[in-house]
Amino acid sequence: MVRERDNILMFVRSFAEVERPFEAVRSLLLDRPERWLPGLATDAGHRGEQLLAEVGFGSEQTRVDKRVLIKLWAPMEFPSRFVLPMEWRPVSARNLLPKVEGDLEIAALGPRRTHVSLSARYRPPLGVVGRALDRALLHRVAEATWKDFVDGVAAAFHAGLIAG
Repeated sequence: MVRERDNILMFVRSFAEVERPFEAVRSLLLDRPERWLPGLATDAGHRGEQLLAEVGFGSEQTRVDKRVLIKLWAPMEFPSRFVLPMEWRPVSARNLLPKVEGDLEIAALGPRRTHVSLSARYRPPLGVVGRALDRALLHRVAEATWKDFVDGVAAAFHAGLIAG
């Protein structure tokens, strides 16, 4: 948590591992988002275009979903990792749900495994009331949503690499 002029910036991080080589996962990440982005509801032509997706958490029977617009920015490559910046904006309840900015990262964990992580940040909406709700419950909802998203991305990488 970081204070910035009485705006609190919250951070969430989640990760998973994929039993596939880094270069194979990197190639899939650079491919069309519908091949690896869980819950994608629309097809998009290129990076930077907005994508409509369902995000949430829970089992099939008790799943909580929310529709968001996802914008993918230009990827950045570093010697030891690959980073894809992204942004989520809720389609509905925009005053109640925050915009979330994050970085999807992949990094090699040896010759046959890849680490997938997502670091995200958001400002709780609704001022003091929103910050209190975030501390009491909503931050855990954000953590569960990111974990579900990262697990879905990792599963899509794994399945896409088997099929591809």
